[in-house]
Amino acid sequence: MAVETSNDELLNAQLASREKVVVKYYADWCGSCKLFAAKYKRLSGDERFSDILFLDINAEHNPESRKLAGVDNLPFFATFKNGELVKTISTTKEENLVALLASI
Repeated sequence: MAVETSNDELLNAQLASREKVVVKYYADWCGSCKLFAAKYKRLSGDERFSDILFLDINAEHNPESRKLAGVDNLPFFATFKNGELVKTISTTKEENLVALLASI
């Protein structure tokens, strides 16, 4: 599955559209975010996570979405189940994100 782009206007509808959602918060200036983008895209196509909707949100341009997850560093990942925030993590390690995804 592909990674979908989101923003303040779309996020609530996207959270309601699927039981399990992961959001990656990034900024255009964030080098670590750019490096992690390919890993995130690959994980979105991983069979183990086929029931999870993968979203990308630019943290600088979407303050309401950023506030919803309590973003305090980048890249930042938030998981939601049935529209409710479950867990968050700021990481550049793929194994940490895999563990987060497995815990939804």
